[in-house]
Amino acid sequence: MLVLAMGLTLNTKTGLGVSPILSLAYCSTRIWGVNLGDATFVLYALFVIAQLILRGKRRQWYDLLQLPLSLVFSRVLNVYDRWVTYDPARHGLAANLVCLALAILVTGVGVSMTVNMRLVPNPGDGIVQAIADLMGRDQGFAKNCFDLVCVALTVILSLVMLGKVAAVGLGTVLAMVGVGRAISLVNRFFKDKMCRAAGML
Repeated sequence: MLVLAMGLTLNTKTGLGVSPILSLAYCSTRIWGVNLGDATFVLYALFVIAQLILRGKRRQWYDLLQLPLSLVFSRVLNVYDRWVTYDPARHGLAANLVCLALAILVTGVGVSMTVNMRLVPNPGDGIVQAIADLMGRDQGFAKNCFDLVCVALTVILSLVMLGKVAAVGLGTVLAMVGVGRAISLVNRFFKDKMCRAAGML
């Protein structure tokens, strides 16, 4: 969870647009002036409800543990936001792109670790896994599809409410593609090793 939160926080610090999964929450802060952590918690609660619906009879009620996890996760985001003082305005595009690449890699590792270990997942990862199971596709592909939907909804919401696109930029697009590919890469080379080390194989 800490690794994932750091990856998402780094993404918001690049000045190139926030990560797709946080774009709706960030857009909400711009529209209604709510705290990012609080907006993220509400969004994640909706993700948990969607998971229960998508899983149907295969739902497991321990998925509700994602709600208290979301509360902790949203507070960690706020702590990291204050702790990471990187200012994109003081750095050039090249440095910001390096920061973005690091954010994408760290986010991909964080997602892979929490989901593969079958720990209580972050709701954003949990709903992606539910979609992947429903589609019969890998987690990376499902992540790309879900991110595309989040970005599209953010663009529509910001255009309707603000009259301009907010929270979405080059970094959002690169993260949308990159995180899904990073997850697939980590799973290809390290999933079995992680599971074996955890005694799951």
